[in-house]
Amino acid sequence: MKKMFCSLVGAVLVSQATIAQTPTGLPEKMAATVMNTWKNGLGDSVAAGRPLKWSYDHGVVLEGFDALWQKTGDKRYFEYIKKSMDNYVDANGNIFSYKQEDYNIDNIKNGRSLLMLYRVTGKQQYLKAAASLRAQLDKQPRTSDGGFWHKKIYENQMWLDGLYMGEPFYAEYASFTKDEKAFDDIAKQFILMEEHSRDAKTGLMYHGWDESKQQQWANKTTGTSPNFWGRAMGWYGVALVDVLDYFPANHPKRPALLAILNRFVTAIQKYQDPASGLWYQVLDKPNGKGNYHESSASCMFIYTVAKGVRKGYLPATSFKTAQKAYAGIAKDMLEKNPDGSLNLKGTVTVSGLGGKPYRDGSFEYYMSEKVITNDLKGMGAFLLAGSEMDLATVPKTGKGKTVTLDSYFNNEFYKEPANGLLTSYHYKWEERDNNGFWFFERTFSDIGAKTNTLYEAPTAANLKKSNVYIIVDPDTEKETAKPNYIQPEHVKAIAEWVKAGGVLLLMGNNAGNAEFKHFNTLAAAFGIQFNEDGINMVQKNNYEEGAELVAAGHPVFKSGGKAYLKEISTLQVKAPAKASLLHGDKVIAATAVYGKGAVFAVGDPWLYNEYVDGRKLPADFENYKLAGDLAKWLIAQSKN
Repeated sequence: MKKMFCSLVGAVLVSQATIAQTPTGLPEKMAATVMNTWKNGLGDSVAAGRPLKWSYDHGVVLEGFDALWQKTGDKRYFEYIKKSMDNYVDANGNIFSYKQEDYNIDNIKNGRSLLMLYRVTGKQQYLKAAASLRAQLDKQPRTSDGGFWHKKIYENQMWLDGLYMGEPFYAEYASFTKDEKAFDDIAKQFILMEEHSRDAKTGLMYHGWDESKQQQWANKTTGTSPNFWGRAMGWYGVALVDVLDYFPANHPKRPALLAILNRFVTAIQKYQDPASGLWYQVLDKPNGKGNYHESSASCMFIYTVAKGVRKGYLPATSFKTAQKAYAGIAKDMLEKNPDGSLNLKGTVTVSGLGGKPYRDGSFEYYMSEKVITNDLKGMGAFLLAGSEMDLATVPKTGKGKTVTLDSYFNNEFYKEPANGLLTSYHYKWEERDNNGFWFFERTFSDIGAKTNTLYEAPTAANLKKSNVYIIVDPDTEKETAKPNYIQPEHVKAIAEWVKAGGVLLLMGNNAGNAEFKHFNTLAAAFGIQFNEDGINMVQKNNYEEGAELVAAGHPVFKSGGKAYLKEISTLQVKAPAKASLLHGDKVIAATAVYGKGAVFAVGDPWLYNEYVDGRKLPADFENYKLAGDLAKWLIAQSKN
């Protein structure tokens, strides 16, 4: 699958001229180094020459690989994540070397990769493994005000690192299982950590806090450690922007988290080195003997700021902070290999507090830890930062526009094993398995459009909130006990909305897999009829039977390429509709201009994950790229 860039919606965006200066394509080159170095996945005991150890730094890298997979549709990145986790997780969901009774919050980190694998594959061992990590949080020791201890052996201590290790997984798992109460606890962790560790004068956050004030490193009045370690603050920032992806929009504590993020970024901006754009190992002591620019912290700050801007959490002017730092990383921290892959220099291997030998948190201690090239924590942070910066370069032509997916006419449910609840599924934005539109959603959000779902019947009032409305594969009685059929009042509301400038995408299916009678009453308003037939009936894995070649310069699919459409309903068209894609003399897609608006109709929901995420089709099929073309065309037609 050829590569394309994706992003999610950002409420405030910087000028394209400014963003164009950002170097692109670097994270793929770093990923090549990872795959060349650890060929059998992270955690391969043969390559390591020692027994496996469940390690959080693997999760940092693998989340970077997930970002690359979503950006490119290249299955190699997914396969590497799976290979790495399969080095640890057996068929029964047991995690090799993991011990819940250690209550080490670092061990929660990799749960996000497990949860992703379950959501994509549906394999129960990944869900069971993720559930065992979630169960640890129920019994994790806490401070008197409810903050998670960093580890059982570190009594009464909260560390900045722990917010990254635990909270993004906690939030994603809570969102997936609809555990709304968990978000109160998640917000509490961030709020408590800031209350206990933030220095009012600098705005920076101390590495750790000891409630008992008994640790040698702890201030006897405040309980804080002595210094501001760069990567510790980096972990906290990344945790904030990742948790906000799942935090309910109407939760009363969401504003508090956004305020913390803005204070956080204001603080780190003050300590960014104006010459290099990077940050120091100990943030506030640039002139301290031996202090140095540290790459992992710098990459984490880049990611935090760039994602915060893209998502609208931070002002657009903050982007220059990330851009300057990324240029500094590219100039000072990257080293090219003969094969074009990249190394990342300047990452401190570890920094902690207490333990044996004892780490006292002094400036001298932080200077004493080894600095190496290609530390996994740094490489993972670079993958995340680079993918985020690449997303920023995509022109945001969809800014201010909303794409709405119908979930009224397509209204199927199943019982989710993770929580036992009936869950809406089949062609949904949030689905990561074969049936979902996860990747199709990103083709809209990469250009700045907002996406949402309409669970009610379309009306003049609710359609006004959308620029593009998508109806896919309306239900038959075989799919839903009581289907919501398209009725005359729905046709009237949709047609008037299109006439006023809305854009409608109709995606049908072949005979036996779609409802045609009522669906065609809507299509007919625009001169289109879905025939109750099927062509491109692909047998087994004979994918060429579903190949359709689209010439470059096509009015909708500008870049052209090799499409895969199987089991298609053909169309009949009359004015105002006209054919857009032909299979011989048969119409398989059509467009119509109707008033100020437009319609695109196609005889299959061909852009669901199974045929765009790269895992199934041969690499020469380009559905993901073509999906991006379609998204841009739909947005460009909207005039309402």
